Amino acid sequence: MDVFTLARMQFAANITFHILFPTISIGLGWLLLFLRWRWLKAGRSGEPLRAQGWLDAYRFWTKVFALTFALGVVSGITMSFQFGTNWPGFMEKVGSIAGPLLGYEVLTAFFLEAGFLGVMLFGHGKVGERLHLMSTFLVAFGTTLSAFWILALNSWMQTPAGHEIVNGEFQVRNWLEVVFNPSFPYRFIHMLLASALTCAFLLMGLSAWQILRGVGQRSAPKVLRVGLTLAALAIPVQIVVGDMHGLNTLKHQPAKIAAIEGVWDTERGAPLLLFAIPDAQQRKNHFEIGVPKGASLILTHEVDGEIKGMNDFPGAHPPPLPMFFAFRIMLGMGGLMLVTSWLGCWLYRRVQWQPARLPRPLLWLFSAMTFSGWVATVAGWYVTEIGRQPFIVYGLLRTADVASDQPPLMVGLTLALYVALYLALIVAYVSVLKYMAEKPEQALETVTGEQPLAVVQGGGA
Repeated sequence: MDVFTLARMQFAANITFHILFPTISIGLGWLLLFLRWRWLKAGRSGEPLRAQGWLDAYRFWTKVFALTFALGVVSGITMSFQFGTNWPGFMEKVGSIAGPLLGYEVLTAFFLEAGFLGVMLFGHGKVGERLHLMSTFLVAFGTTLSAFWILALNSWMQTPAGHEIVNGEFQVRNWLEVVFNPSFPYRFIHMLLASALTCAFLLMGLSAWQILRGVGQRSAPKVLRVGLTLAALAIPVQIVVGDMHGLNTLKHQPAKIAAIEGVWDTERGAPLLLFAIPDAQQRKNHFEIGVPKGASLILTHEVDGEIKGMNDFPGAHPPPLPMFFAFRIMLGMGGLMLVTSWLGCWLYRRVQWQPARLPRPLLWLFSAMTFSGWVATVAGWYVTEIGRQPFIVYGLLRTADVASDQPPLMVGLTLALYVALYLALIVAYVSVLKYMAEKPEQALETVTGEQPLAVVQGGGA
């Protein structure tokens, strides 16, 4: 296998592993702020039992956040090394744009998170309530700011703007156009909603597991309700944003849309293919099952809207097979999340928010969907990143032109080591979450001095 293919596989392994953790930490930071606020509100209302439930929830999920944040940082650092080892030409040609954006992420976001994370994790009972609440807010804001800069760079690579090419190198002409490039608003909001949904189902899944195991009685019912409500509200918004994102992609990256929909020849009234096997060698689809004119209606909002085919982009369109199936996995998981959250909200409300009265099969369904957000997010990232190929900067710079000439054996060896390590870390991460969910009392014993009544009695700044 050639070094170019191995380098792409290695980067794919790294980004697949890394994206799992920011997808949780971005949304979970804001959920911690919400749990913290509910604890303060319940305490000031003179409801110590309710306050203790919210406090237990906050403390438990703070530990989940810390574990997730640590793995996200480690995997992010490893991924950044590959720009120099496997893709040196990228920074040589695009460094004037990519370097500052990555630097802004470190200076404005990572330092903010790292600076206040310690206060959030270990400062409760040692600093004032207002300061601790503000620290939680700043950590949540830092995770979102980090996503802002990373997605600004990634979106620029998809829809480059605000630059000029001088002697083969990309130079900034207008920073506002670089950052707020045509696809950035859609990608940024789409990612924030994906993170919210991932966290919602993580909350639902672990809380349902605790209810099934008969533990966490004070906090699990509350967290389950929070997760269900967030999922039920966020997923319709995600559908609308996804539609807007699709229209934007059709305008700026028509070859990507053609690969997603398995359209080979430009046509009006293109069918929506529910199933097919795109064949890049024969340039046609096998076993098509489709809805007449469905793709044109969804993508252009016109029954006879035109969809350009891959044959209009010879040698410049992404591989259709992974694009076709990754996109449908994302949509299928999104549909399942919609049904699960709405059904769960309806049934939970019918039993007056009493988890003991919920059907056990429903709780098992919630548990099975714990990491459904990961599946949808990874599938979506594959659509995004594979869909940019064969370019690393869409339409302007090919990926093959910036690859290194490292020995294939070296890249293959490090790829194998990465994959083995990542699989071990994923197993360890899930195992720790399962242990914490099953033994929440032990997980909470490590933090002391947190009494809800302190708020009622005037615990302030």
